[in-house]
Amino acid sequence: MPLDPERLLRYPIPDVRHHLDRHSTALYALSVGLGIDPLDRQSLDFVDFNRPGFQALPLMAVVAAYPGFWLGKPDTGVDATRLVLGEQRVEWHRQLPTEGEVIGRTRVTGIVDKGPGKGALLYSDKELIDPVRDELIAVTSSTTFLRGDGGCGTLSGPVPTAHVLPEREPDRSVDLATRPEQALYYRLNGDDNPLHADPDFALKGGFQRPILHGLCTLGVAFHALLSELASYQSARIRSLTVRFSAPVFPGETIRTEMWNDGSFRARAVERDVVVLSNGHVGLASQSH
Repeated sequence: MPLDPERLLRYPIPDVRHHLDRHSTALYALSVGLGIDPLDRQSLDFVDFNRPGFQALPLMAVVAAYPGFWLGKPDTGVDATRLVLGEQRVEWHRQLPTEGEVIGRTRVTGIVDKGPGKGALLYSDKELIDPVRDELIAVTSSTTFLRGDGGCGTLSGPVPTAHVLPEREPDRSVDLATRPEQALYYRLNGDDNPLHADPDFALKGGFQRPILHGLCTLGVAFHALLSELASYQSARIRSLTVRFSAPVFPGETIRTEMWNDGSFRARAVERDVVVLSNGHVGLASQSH
């Protein structure tokens, strides 16, 4: 079934009710690499669920109440072997809970056709809601690059403007290693796209082996940003925008290069390839 933009824009994505517990909250932080340094006492607040100061890593908003790999369903008409995440944006309205129920409401907001053979861009938003307080926790917005679906026709939709990085050397950088099996751990958060686990599926998508989830790559960079720019004060993180420019293979080292204004990019050290670009994290003033 070919991709029908009108149908995809109205595609019924059910609300997801997600019960968080302290174990799953810790698992998310572990899956993006927190705890990799056993002497990093501050990161323990995100991975040791018995600590009095235990808290959720803010970027968990992208996986909490995640609707699953719905674009892989045959009735979407999407070539699921050739889709990749292109951009991610997050606006936080308050801190995530470490346990309790949250609701995710996801909808497609637009499709932009880049032309036959050039793919298409699908824009979607997810509202993460606390049903007890009836409060909005965060809004996560994604741009998915449908590499195999160009020529489908264009519908009006948002076209986010990329953040422009400073034209000077970064103020600081942090290298963090990924593990060879990290994509398999990250899948336990609900993103079970076989591109990140099945070598044969990865080959069909044009990759020599399974790649790390783009949001896992972002999680590693987020760890660096949280530690260097926010001193692990998660309440200071207010917004984030980033483009995914190249895949990471599990086991590679990610170098996050940062500017003091919140701008950032990241590269796979072993191949010297920029994997995250045009990044910016919005920070509240430091608390005292």
